[in-house]
Amino acid sequence: MFKGRDVIDVDCFNKEELLRIFQTAESFKEILSRPIKKVPALRGKRVCNLFFEPSTRTRISFEIAEKTLSADVTNFTASTSSLKKGESFKDTILTLSAMGIDLYVIRHSEPGAPVMLKRYTNAVVINAGDGIHAHPTQAILDGYTVWEKKKDFTNVKIAIIGDIYHSRVARSDMKMFRILGSEISICAPYTLLPKDVENYGVTVAKKPEEAIENADVVMGLRMQLERQSSGLFPSLREYNEMFGITPERMKHAKPDAILMHPGPINRGVELDSYTADATYSVIPEQVTNGVVTRMALLYLLLGGVQIEGTD
Repeated sequence: MFKGRDVIDVDCFNKEELLRIFQTAESFKEILSRPIKKVPALRGKRVCNLFFEPSTRTRISFEIAEKTLSADVTNFTASTSSLKKGESFKDTILTLSAMGIDLYVIRHSEPGAPVMLKRYTNAVVINAGDGIHAHPTQAILDGYTVWEKKKDFTNVKIAIIGDIYHSRVARSDMKMFRILGSEISICAPYTLLPKDVENYGVTVAKKPEEAIENADVVMGLRMQLERQSSGLFPSLREYNEMFGITPERMKHAKPDAILMHPGPINRGVELDSYTADATYSVIPEQVTNGVVTRMALLYLLLGGVQIEGTD
């Protein structure tokens, strides 16, 4: 069902498959609380993390997931590779594949890089973020976090507030929550909305309060200053005043609503510190869930062996 499949974006899965990933992740969560956080599910499998772009959460999360499952892990860093000597991307991948890599995790600033990687290898490919195109494993951990709290998606409203245009997380989240059957409302400055936003099947709100009204999940997005040209909004202070998620704005959500953010947070911009650290915030849980959902994906895609203590 899963073995050998590439994960370029979340739409490679249907609803039943996404729920299977969530269930598998839940069975792995207990492993992280053991004194020895190691199981032999992927012993003998070789995984290469290809990160051409800076990352903390995603890179470390994948590495912990791989090592917890006992995979043999190689971390590739472009700045210290033969790419600096003029070697092509193609020849780099052909060299690595000749060493018997079973699965690649790739992050790259260019949209489409995971598809290009697949041209040169028979190994499984997982997209860990390509430009502003997609970030499927972040979406899956977001989905699992909602599933843990709500156990249902068909009567769940998701509000996404922030820099939608530059956010590969938002693009993958919108696809995934539609597959799962949720209602999605988004809000951003007009200059930070995708030009084809009407194709995403979401409601576009003019004000954060409107998007957050009766929401079960409120998600803030990082203001991605490194991807922006100037002039998309007047100032960070004005952005915070008009679109920042505050305790007052959270009052428009349902009483049991949760607050999410893919990180890293620009405190005082998309969230203030009180909101980020409030009891309804599940941001730290998202980090933990990133490990177990990536464990589940690796296990399912590589056909891992059954381990004691999991279903």
